[in-house]
Amino acid sequence: MNTDNFYIDPILYQGRPENTANRLSKELRTYDLLDSLGISYLRADHFPTATIQDCHDIDKLLKIDICKNLFLCNAQKTKFYLLMMPGTKKFKTAVLSRQIGSARLSFAPEEFMEQYLDITPGSVSILGLMNDHKNQVQLLIDQAVIDHHEYVGCHPCINTSSLKIRTHDLLDIFLPAVNHAYILVNLP
Repeated sequence: MNTDNFYIDPILYQGRPENTANRLSKELRTYDLLDSLGISYLRADHFPTATIQDCHDIDKLLKIDICKNLFLCNAQKTKFYLLMMPGTKKFKTAVLSRQIGSARLSFAPEEFMEQYLDITPGSVSILGLMNDHKNQVQLLIDQAVIDHHEYVGCHPCINTSSLKIRTHDLLDIFLPAVNHAYILVNLP
């Protein structure tokens, strides 16, 4: 494992950090919600990861495949989507656009990511939906995530930690708690 991407001595932790002195409030709110819902998780702390490629060593440590999370919008910037897909898949805009009936999808501007999900680029995660109180963002999940991933890897609203969470806990406990439904899509 390449330890250059990690803080000293990469360790997996069960649950929230004991020392919260240098943690952002949005990260701590994420742990508070997961804990209040009884959702267990393993945590890896690391240097910031901006891309799915940066997460390869974290994948190995957590023994999972980190999901790719893309924040998208239509051309008019009136509909917003969070797409969860396997990190190994390539994103094909046209295929997804046809499935959800939204022409000309593109990556949403950063200001909407912060406004709706309270996250910044590189930190996009399904857990950001806890901050979308007005349901401005529609969650899209590639069928392969549900079919082939017992666990999902995602950031707790900041890209200096990654969590390993059971997929069914996210779908059956987390999403109902934050009042979000999802649409299944099939990406090649």
